[in-house]
Amino acid sequence: MDTAGLVARTLRGDPRAVARAISLVENAAPELGELMAGLAPRTGRARLVGLTGPPGVGKSTSTSALVTALRERGDRVGVLAVDPSSPFTGGALLGDRVRMQDHATDTGVFIRSMASRGHLGGLSWATPHALRVLDAAGFDVVLVETVGVGQAEVDIARHADTTVVLCAPGMGDGVQVAKAGVLEVADLFVVNKADHDGAHATVRELRQMVSQADRGAAEWRPPIVSTVAASGTGIEELVERLDEHHTHLRDSGELGRRRHVRAREEIEAIVLHALRERVADVHGHAALDTLADEVASGEGDPYSAAGTLLAALER
Repeated sequence: MDTAGLVARTLRGDPRAVARAISLVENAAPELGELMAGLAPRTGRARLVGLTGPPGVGKSTSTSALVTALRERGDRVGVLAVDPSSPFTGGALLGDRVRMQDHATDTGVFIRSMASRGHLGGLSWATPHALRVLDAAGFDVVLVETVGVGQAEVDIARHADTTVVLCAPGMGDGVQVAKAGVLEVADLFVVNKADHDGAHATVRELRQMVSQADRGAAEWRPPIVSTVAASGTGIEELVERLDEHHTHLRDSGELGRRRHVRAREEIEAIVLHALRERVADVHGHAALDTLADEVASGEGDPYSAAGTLLAALER
């Protein structure tokens, strides 16, 4: 399939074309620039919702329950599930697809697992480009479920309009949630498995932490929703809170600001990737080795070496 044809079919929401486009994204194919240029005019319409939290908290089950609720009101839903990479093949383990079989035959749902490929922060480097593909394909809501790497998993806040942080009772001191900026990136907290012992205590701790945060009167205060995703309990309220946050973002102008920042970071990431490619070529790699030898031997310093390499790349 030529790139123009792939763009046309992706814009029509053809599942095979969407899958092919995301594969090109993951493989950083040469056609990627042309593909993104063709899709760009149709982007910026989807609501992007990120779900993050530690392993075992019920992210996949919560995502599946959210899909069900969103489909019941007629939304087309895309799901990007970032799985841990296989240590043998580098591919995704596809655990999320096992938990989302209820939606496998629904033509209004597209589910794609992506390997994190060792990328820290819970996301694959290809995530923002894959989100653009799903956005252009006409999905009303795109859910991004992160890999679940723990307290460092805050990258999702840079790629989503709304970030949902999931917690569960019995998984440690609730104060742990506040570490590494997770409290700051959360637009909404979900205490899943709320039928387990300790759920009320977890909600109470979260409320205390949210109340202590320094926020202005007009700023969004993250609500806390209790759910039992396995049975669907609390999911309707979760959807309502997501709608409220989207309305707040739109009316306050924060939605435009977040998307502007996201676009800047995406451009920077592409530039840095291109620079790494140039450094990795034969001449750039040899120059880097020579400079590294000089720094290691004390004949040079890393800042001067970096300046020399950048100057060589600009020629």
